[in-house]
Amino acid sequence: MTVVVSRAGAAVLAVLVLVLTTAGVTPLLPTTLLPTASANPAAAQTDPDEPRFLELSIDEVTPQTVTLTSESVVTVRGTVANIGDRDVEDVWVRLQRAPVVSDSAALRTSLSLDQAGFDTVGEFEEVADRLGQGERTDFELELPLRSDLVPSLDIDTPGVYPLLVNVNGVPEYGGAARLDDARFLLPVLAVPASDEVTEETETGNGGSRGTTRSSDDGRLDREEKAFPAVPPDVSRPAAVTMLWPLADRPRLAAGVAGSGTEPVRLVDDDLAASLTEGGRLDGLLRAVEDTARTEPRVLEGLCLAVDPDLLVTVANMTRDYLVVEDPNEPTGDARPGSGTDAAVAWLERLRALAATTCTMAVPFAQVDLTALGDLADSSLTDSALESPAAIVDSILGVTSTPGVMWPDSGVLTEKTGSMLAADGPVTALVSDNAVEGGRALLAGTSSTPSTAPGGNGFRISGVSGLTAALFDSSASAALAGMGTDPQTPSFVPSSARYDLSRDSSTARLQDALGALAWPAMVPTVSEVTGAALPAAGRSVLFAPPQNWSASPDDAVSVLSMLSTLVRSGLTTPRPLAALVDAAANTANDPTASMLVYPEQAITDGASAAVVSEAEEQIGRLDAIQTALVEDPQAQLTPQQFTAPLREDLLRAMSLAGRRGADADGAYATGEHRASEVREAVDDIYDAVTVISTGGVYTLTSEQSPLLLTARNDLPVGITVRLQVDAPDTVDITDIGPTQLPPRGSRTLTVPAQISDSRNLRLEFALTTDSGLPLGSSTTVTVRSNAYGQILAVVTGCAGALLLFLAGRRLLHRFRGEPDPADEGYEK
Repeated sequence: MTVVVSRAGAAVLAVLVLVLTTAGVTPLLPTTLLPTASANPAAAQTDPDEPRFLELSIDEVTPQTVTLTSESVVTVRGTVANIGDRDVEDVWVRLQRAPVVSDSAALRTSLSLDQAGFDTVGEFEEVADRLGQGERTDFELELPLRSDLVPSLDIDTPGVYPLLVNVNGVPEYGGAARLDDARFLLPVLAVPASDEVTEETETGNGGSRGTTRSSDDGRLDREEKAFPAVPPDVSRPAAVTMLWPLADRPRLAAGVAGSGTEPVRLVDDDLAASLTEGGRLDGLLRAVEDTARTEPRVLEGLCLAVDPDLLVTVANMTRDYLVVEDPNEPTGDARPGSGTDAAVAWLERLRALAATTCTMAVPFAQVDLTALGDLADSSLTDSALESPAAIVDSILGVTSTPGVMWPDSGVLTEKTGSMLAADGPVTALVSDNAVEGGRALLAGTSSTPSTAPGGNGFRISGVSGLTAALFDSSASAALAGMGTDPQTPSFVPSSARYDLSRDSSTARLQDALGALAWPAMVPTVSEVTGAALPAAGRSVLFAPPQNWSASPDDAVSVLSMLSTLVRSGLTTPRPLAALVDAAANTANDPTASMLVYPEQAITDGASAAVVSEAEEQIGRLDAIQTALVEDPQAQLTPQQFTAPLREDLLRAMSLAGRRGADADGAYATGEHRASEVREAVDDIYDAVTVISTGGVYTLTSEQSPLLLTARNDLPVGITVRLQVDAPDTVDITDIGPTQLPPRGSRTLTVPAQISDSRNLRLEFALTTDSGLPLGSSTTVTVRSNAYGQILAVVTGCAGALLLFLAGRRLLHRFRGEPDPADEGYEK
């Protein structure tokens, strides 16, 4: 039997408990009579030191969205599990409701209200007399939307309503208390007609619920319904644009330069499962394909936002590829990948869909644009911002939407904005709280509203050529909470941040559906100012996180909600191109909005160690690329050889995973990838070296040449110079730049002039034309047979003596005297 207590009776009981407790008497009351708002749910959810006994999970909400054709009773099914160190007795649950969401921020903050804020309550229903350690049990709660006779949700107008399921119990060695709760949003697009609840029946859990008399059972005519339908207000439809991201965390093994012939290497084969039927990326694509068949109008306002890094990876998977056994050893042992067929099929489906659907490229690998701006390297910037559109267009065979940039973080600094607009005007898609007063600007309550059609387009102050279109931050946060890897975006303020892991996937899906529905049901007049809110056609942009973990079912639910909103007349689709064009046209507006960069974005960004490593290695890559030989006949160009390492540096600065449950793992992965790039660049420099053909050279003259061998183990040719460290008595002639063939060697003939007969040590090394050292140096010993000045003196003396003796002989002959030197030779 269920005891139903009115709010007045509950207040009297609460006072009685307080009096008895003050007098030193412990009152014994049924748990259903205890005040259940005594604990702070927000504190309970965030205090890790507080012991937990029960865990409540929402498994199903019916209907997910209330419409004119929905049932007039809301059913919540879930599970209560004992996760504590003791049994719990008298486990009861009930359903409660908070006031309707009145502004966008409340889509988040209402879910962390104290339980007292959920002041419309149903009856407690018993779940179990006793729940042992490790045990779990299911429950089902039902409440009518409206009733004058029994407890109900008291929902008589469309809107988005926060609901809470509260579980009470008595742990062993303790008293009755609220032990857990679960919260979620219920979107009510319209209130269906219904009859009064006139009787109660026992539920399977021992509690009671109302039974609704309907006109369909023959007891009442449709005109006799106690509660008439409340249709939605379709006089002011919102113009909705939805970004549909197709991205993944970086999968290509780090530190592997381009080869042109060798198969690519992946760190794991998880992407194959994601592309296969039932996988995440398959589900995201299939949901759009199905919507194109069932509700094609929705796709008019939807744009595929494709990460070029994902496309590059999938395109390589369509051929033979390898999966490394150890991600820490990217060039080590590997096995063949299993996703070739799935990659071929998925890529073909994407090409077909992109041919008829808006498509845009996002920055490469969800790179941290703030870190990229701090590096200020043109080659990295081109790889991150300019190349993506070309990659997407070439692989998919489409022309992607130009002039638009969507940073993964959803926020920008002025320096980053200047980088984006350096090559021409651009419109950034950022969060509504990434600009000063953004929420008021979108709501139309700002003193300086946007001049763009739909009210969503703004000139950015301090950055020439940069305009912005804003997406709803609360909706984006709710969408980010969906799926297997929920995350909290950097732009979510601290007041709206809470632990998503405590919510079930069903509850998080409900939050997302509520956030999608809310802009379509904005009241016509502001409750705060009394001023009229934006007229029909106000522009709303929805942006999930780029690396979105929504399950296939989640993706279907999201597009089903958008379809319902379009069919009901609450929204109209607005193409992304129209939104971007309208924002771009505000470039000359007299008023401008300042960018706001939250501190959380710094915390979530690429680490200083990774940025420092990227700065060093990109300089070395630029230098070596200028030394590589551009051969039109070669299979591999210098740019193709170094591009994978540049892309690896962008992947190292990726924001993928940095806002989820394993942020530390994402940081470690980024730092490891950067170190692998450093080692790969070291290997490139070490692959070009000079070798001596012998340890000791013996020269036959003082001008004999030295013979050396320059070796290039790179798959592309390179131009080098020979540097020599020699004593002053050795003069080495500069042989100038020398071109080495790919994976080949060349003999270097080095003219040398040596004026010393001692053994001399000479050190030879190769450098780029700009002077950067390559490989390791080699040392040779030179021994010359030339005697230098001594030989010259001896030769001079011998010559003088020869002249003296010849003159002496001639003198004796002139005098007719015999030469004494001839004595003994006379006959």
